[in-house]
Amino acid sequence: MSNERAARAGNSVKYRLNDRIKHRFLVSRVAHVVERIGLAMAGAMCGTFVAACLARAGIDPLDSIGFIASMVLIGTIAFYLGIDIPRLRASGIEFWAKRPIPRCDIVELLSATGTFLAAVAALASVYAIVFDEAPQRMWEFVIGSWWLLGVIMQIGSGLLGRLRLANKALG
Repeated sequence: MSNERAARAGNSVKYRLNDRIKHRFLVSRVAHVVERIGLAMAGAMCGTFVAACLARAGIDPLDSIGFIASMVLIGTIAFYLGIDIPRLRASGIEFWAKRPIPRCDIVELLSATGTFLAAVAALASVYAIVFDEAPQRMWEFVIGSWWLLGVIMQIGSGLLGRLRLANKALG
């Protein structure tokens, strides 16, 4: 009789432990989703600032609702995909090395560079808007180019990182 009671008590502890693990996993997943939504909102704000700066340039195609909406959408997608990418595992370590030799992860480098370029373009745009400065045409082109190159790098690195993860999962 005592063995049955001990087995039931052991199962009860096991089920409570599983529930705790599931709860922690759920909380972690929810936190991750909230983080990604926050990153997407930051990208939308950056896109809004760059679009507002370029719209003030007086170039008709850049002063349309479609252009501004596309900048916000592209910023949202880029920051959602390109900042939180799956990391490369340390699988290419030389067996003869005493310490692990870190590998350069091109996807991580693309993501970081793209985030930096997009953020610098947004910061320059905010500066121009807040201080009511009208950048020269060349600087408007530079700001737009940095933004475009940055978000392309972010989206590309996010997609590459997820494809790499999917390929490893498949075998």
